[in-house]
Amino acid sequence: MYQLPTLPYLFQDLEPYIDTHTMGLHYHKHEQNYLNQLNALLQKNHYDYRYSLGELLYHINEFPIEDQEDIRYNLGGVLNHNLYWKSMNPKQGQKPMGALKNHLEATFGSYDQFWNVLKEHAMKLKGSGYTFLVLKNNGVLDVINVANQDTPLSLGYVPLFNIDMWEHAYYLNYKNEKGLYLDNFKMIADFTNASQIFNNVIK
Repeated sequence: MYQLPTLPYLFQDLEPYIDTHTMGLHYHKHEQNYLNQLNALLQKNHYDYRYSLGELLYHINEFPIEDQEDIRYNLGGVLNHNLYWKSMNPKQGQKPMGALKNHLEATFGSYDQFWNVLKEHAMKLKGSGYTFLVLKNNGVLDVINVANQDTPLSLGYVPLFNIDMWEHAYYLNYKNEKGLYLDNFKMIADFTNASQIFNNVIK
């Protein structure tokens, strides 16, 4: 079966930006629920776990049509959360490096200008979803919103970094102050994984 990822930090390490209780609920309740439902659907169909989670998205049509939507939704919940955990680090994060830094600055002007665009998009997201930095299939970096548990992979884009904008990600800390959540997330935003993905894609 697919398993929850091992996080490289403890829940309390993200204090004061994200509290321990929120992290515990988010990881052990919310993502675990998506993972449990995904595994149950796959086992119902006698799936042999031959694909990675990312590869599975491109093979959903191998399952009965009545299960495809639920598999896609729960798989998105797992993929999106797995990227979210890698998009932050308690050691004051890490700005984009190398090729990603150069492309990001060429696209947005500077890291701070990029973050302003990211925040603007996130504040405009209606309902639940995520704000992503993606590499589009034309080789251009862009910031996009996705609803619920949709994934940019379905659009042919490479997701590099995301911020979870579902209320369960921030509400215990910030209530309806999404802007403060985003400002504080900048303090722990980590682009180490994003830089590595970008390097692998542009090789």
